[in-house]
Amino acid sequence: MPFRIRTSKFRHVYGNPAKKEECYENVKITKSTHDSNFCAVNPKFLCVVPDTGGGGSFICLPLKQTGRVEFSVPRVCGHSGAVLDIKWSPFSDNIIASSSEDSTVKIWQIPDNLNKNLSEWQVDLHGHHRRVGYIEWHPTAENIILSAGFDHKCILWNVEQAEPISVISEHPDSIYSISWNTDGSLFCTTCKDKQIRVLDPRTGSVAMDCQGHDGNRSSKSVFVDNNRIFTCGMTRSSSRELAVWDIRKFSKSLFNNTIDTSNGILLPYYDRDNRVMYLAGKGDSNIRYYEIDDQSNCYFLNAFMSSYPQRSLGVMPKRGCDTSRCEVMRFYKLHSGKDVIEPISMIVPRKVSSQFHSDIYPNTSSMLPSLTADEWIAGQNREPVMVSMMDGHVTNCPKTTSSTAIQNQQNDIIHQVPTITTYKTVNKQGMPPRASTIDVPRRTDKRPASLQNLKRLSTNEDYVSYSAVSEASENHTNKNGMTNGHKEEKKVTKRGWSPVSPTKDAMTNGFTGSEPEKFHVKKVWSTPPPSALPCQSPLNDVELQKAYFQQSEEIKSLKEQVKLKDKRIRQLEDELKILRTPSDCGPGQSDC
Repeated sequence: MPFRIRTSKFRHVYGNPAKKEECYENVKITKSTHDSNFCAVNPKFLCVVPDTGGGGSFICLPLKQTGRVEFSVPRVCGHSGAVLDIKWSPFSDNIIASSSEDSTVKIWQIPDNLNKNLSEWQVDLHGHHRRVGYIEWHPTAENIILSAGFDHKCILWNVEQAEPISVISEHPDSIYSISWNTDGSLFCTTCKDKQIRVLDPRTGSVAMDCQGHDGNRSSKSVFVDNNRIFTCGMTRSSSRELAVWDIRKFSKSLFNNTIDTSNGILLPYYDRDNRVMYLAGKGDSNIRYYEIDDQSNCYFLNAFMSSYPQRSLGVMPKRGCDTSRCEVMRFYKLHSGKDVIEPISMIVPRKVSSQFHSDIYPNTSSMLPSLTADEWIAGQNREPVMVSMMDGHVTNCPKTTSSTAIQNQQNDIIHQVPTITTYKTVNKQGMPPRASTIDVPRRTDKRPASLQNLKRLSTNEDYVSYSAVSEASENHTNKNGMTNGHKEEKKVTKRGWSPVSPTKDAMTNGFTGSEPEKFHVKKVWSTPPPSALPCQSPLNDVELQKAYFQQSEEIKSLKEQVKLKDKRIRQLEDELKILRTPSDCGPGQSDC
């Protein structure tokens, strides 16, 4: 049988490092040992986590601002602990999420002309009890983000409501990686217990799991499509290996191959459009790339070699690549030994590179979400909205109200103008107004966002009843003729607080934030009338998880308040003892 050579368009892909003037110098990169990228890139900005003495911050540079970076460059600061991961939103080039050692996830809006330190976040997400190591935006639904913490929990957040959708506690040990599939219906994780898990994010349950790599070092996983997973890790003999799995036949890997015996952790970066997997070892000086075919075989293509080891890589989205140079991928290499960020372009050699080559540039994911957060939570799944790399034409776009809206969305894609929708946050001073698809009443609550979120955490109930009882006697009558024993019911809707029977006092005490009269508030859980509820089905597991998580957080908050009050009481008692202690001074003498 004659020997056959496998043909591939990407067989001769080579890496082209940028010139010195196109690099970013004097960037003090973090020395954290966490296995994250510490770098996030989009067509507008380059963000990197620097080495800081205290607190947590990251640098956000305009992409064209190359050369030497000044020490006084503006920073995004607000975390009380070191930043561990940063990710740009796939639907906006100005929205970025960050996770930190302070157990929080924060959402930031970066202005186009950032000229001073940014310390005002848009959304503050509390729920983890230990540091948050990894975050991933949903690939098709807007305002959905997944976080994995070192408390062995994954929390799915609704950024629009600043509350968790589900809390997943299916991992007995530390989580090493998280990855969404193509339509966002499932996500996979690797764990310290050497198991690979595929989880349903809506129910919070494990759909399937299997034994992964046998080594003790960290392993990573990436969804190749809706049904296949690529993993890289260590063998029992400490050799690095890669594998491809099919979740429909999850008991055994479809492909397995040993790479080398180096001890650096492999970080995978997948080009879903061209089905090419790039592997960069932490501390290595090379980048290997493989092509994955329909039979789940991984074919080694080539390797980019350099003289300097890498800390990690930032990846430019495909819509930011230069088609005139046949650039199919662009990495931003964080050097380990030098304070340099070096762009590396992966180029397919072509004779006429100035033309558009449709065979290496298929339609890629656009900046338009396929679903809203509410649609996805309700159970809908949809493939990403695709856009042409040649003319910016949008395909398989979800239905909109008019053809004009579709044209406006296509213009936004071409000009890369992000549109932020349905963020229920207070406009900060000096920030441009944000578009909103719903009418949100102005909130005048002056408490910090984190304190407000603690009370709203983990609740997605649309109806909650409260009753207020005054301290005065029951037969006392107020100005409106109602007795103090009268119960005023309120219901919580997604648009904010709205009283059923609004009175002047209720509007004053509930909305304006003025000093109300002293009264006791008793929380009463009551069933709304049948006409107000969409259905009368019993609570399912997800709703029970939400209610349990909400009550546990409220109990924790109340315990902290009690501790503070007890501490203050002890201080007052000590002061009172000092005042009651008789003085030894005689008449007319000072006790100083």
